[in-house]
Amino acid sequence: MKNQLSRREALSHICTLTSAVALSASELMANNQQTMMLREIPSSKEKLPLVGLGSWIQFDVGKSDDERQGLVQVLKSMNSLGGKLIDSSPMYGRAEEVIGDLTAGSGNADKFFYATKVWTTGKQAGIDQMNESFRKMKRKKMDLMQIHNLQDWQTHIKTLKDWKEQGKIRYVGITHYAVSAHEELERIVKSGAVDFVQFNYSIKVRNAEKSLLKAAKDHGVAVIINEPFDSGNLFKLIKGKSLPAWAADYEINSWARFFLKYILANQAVNCVIPGTSDEKHLIDNLGAGFGKLPDEAGIAKMARFIESI
Repeated sequence: MKNQLSRREALSHICTLTSAVALSASELMANNQQTMMLREIPSSKEKLPLVGLGSWIQFDVGKSDDERQGLVQVLKSMNSLGGKLIDSSPMYGRAEEVIGDLTAGSGNADKFFYATKVWTTGKQAGIDQMNESFRKMKRKKMDLMQIHNLQDWQTHIKTLKDWKEQGKIRYVGITHYAVSAHEELERIVKSGAVDFVQFNYSIKVRNAEKSLLKAAKDHGVAVIINEPFDSGNLFKLIKGKSLPAWAADYEINSWARFFLKYILANQAVNCVIPGTSDEKHLIDNLGAGFGKLPDEAGIAKMARFIESI
C-alpha cells in the first residue's frame, strides 16, 4: 500500500471540521439512539457492522504505554459503538502483535471480528506465517484469513479452504489495494473461491463501480473496502471547503462521513475499514454507520459535487 498524505496531516490544514468530530462515543450513541447498521455476509448470513478499522501504519507501534494508550482508547470506543472488524497483515510491521495485546487486555477480545492476511510465497511459508499471525493476535480461530495483494494466491487458497473445513478459520478472502488488480479479483470472485474480497474504492476512485462491486453481489461474496479516503487525498481535495447544505439530508455533518456514506450506500459493500490511531477520527468514521444512507439520487449528487471541485 502507498503512503501518501495522511488524514492527520490533511486535517491540520482544513478549517471546516464540524463538531461531529469532537463527539465522544457516548454522545454519538445518545444522538443516534440506535446501533450501527449491519449487513449480511452472503455465505453465512452473519451480520457485520458497516464500519471497521484498518491497522496499516497506525498500529505499528512499540510496547510503551505512551505509544499504545491512544490505540487502547480507539479500541474501547470502537467496541462501545458496535464496530467489530479489525483488519491487519504481516506486512503491517508490529500491528498484529499490538492488536493481539490490546484486545486481549481489553476484556472484550471475543467481541471483535479479526481479519488478517497471508503475504508470502510457497505453501509451507504461508502456513508458517499464518500460524505466527494466530500467535501474535492471540487467536485460536481467525474470523477471516485473506491472501494479501494476490500474492501466490493459487497456492494459499488451497490451504485456506482446508483450514476453513477444519474450523481453523471462519472465512476465506483475497485482497488488493490497486485498480490494476480489479479484473483479476473479479475473476476470482466469479469462480466461487472466496467468501470475502477486499479492494480500494472511494468517491474519487470509482473503478469498482464498473463491474467488480456488482460481481461480488451477484456471486455472494462479501466486500471490504480499503483506501476509502484515497490515501488522504480526498481531504486535500476539499481543503478550505464547506460541506454542501444538502449533505444534512443524509445525516452527514463531516467530510469523513460524506466520503464513507457514499461507499456504504452501495449495497454490495459489507464493511469499510478506514485506518486511524485517533479516537476522535475513529468516532467520526464509525458515525457513518449510523442514520440515513444516501439514495441513488444522493449518490449521484455527491459524485457530481466532488467531480466539480
